[in-house]
Amino acid sequence: MMSGGGYTSINDHNGAGSVPSAVGAEQVPVHFANSNLQNFPPVEPQGKIPISYRPPQDADDTFSGPGGSGNPDKSTGWLQLFTVEAYKPYFDVDTSDVLERIRDSLFPFNGNFNEKTTEKPDLYGPFWISTTLIFAAAAIGTFVAYFEHKWHKKEWAYDINLVTWSAGLFYGYVTLVPLVLFLVLKYFSAPSGLVQLWCLYGYSLFVFIPASCLSIIPLEIFRWLVVSIAGFMSAAFVSVNLKAHIVSSAGEKWVLIVSAIFLLQLALAVVLKVYFFTITVSSST
Repeated sequence: MMSGGGYTSINDHNGAGSVPSAVGAEQVPVHFANSNLQNFPPVEPQGKIPISYRPPQDADDTFSGPGGSGNPDKSTGWLQLFTVEAYKPYFDVDTSDVLERIRDSLFPFNGNFNEKTTEKPDLYGPFWISTTLIFAAAAIGTFVAYFEHKWHKKEWAYDINLVTWSAGLFYGYVTLVPLVLFLVLKYFSAPSGLVQLWCLYGYSLFVFIPASCLSIIPLEIFRWLVVSIAGFMSAAFVSVNLKAHIVSSAGEKWVLIVSAIFLLQLALAVVLKVYFFTITVSSST
């Protein structure tokens, strides 16, 4: 080994290309220019994906969109009935469509309502018709009770239960009766769409709104006449539109089914009249 000038050389047997090292010289720090280096996930055993690793934000999300299958939380099958997305198409309806269907409900013997709504039944109209009827029946029933008590010079107290009973009556009727009818028709091999039945029954309640308004007139016979006509129109609207479908599938039993549908609708009219527009003023009040 040779030394000179402050450097130490390595013997040739160490191999060519050896780099001489400085002896006694100060160590000079070496700085590297900033460089864009990609950070890779920590090395894990082959075949295993680290739990803490997540794909970059700009990863392809083609299969996680609305039409894909990449979202494991999306409900499938019958569980979709409990999601908002399942009912959005039934509220996507134009005002002109709703008005046309309301007009059809006032002409019960046309019998073409189901044909017009087969492709696109809606729940928007039935919901707002039922809601309007709930508050109309409760408010007008309250006004009728107030007027009767004042006419007889008796004290009157507001009955808050009118709104509650009205909501339970009409929401319950327009929801449960079509559901039961859906099961009955399915049993008799005459299945009909559940949403279409809800649509039909919802629009059948519209005629009760003007009937409730006319019940303000303080004549008991007139009130019974108005509610009876409304009940008959509503019952005819439902039964006539379902008759063609039931006759072709249920055979001879169609008479019983259609009669039950008609009588249930009349019973709703009677309950409306008796509970909301039949006022008894006690002589002791």
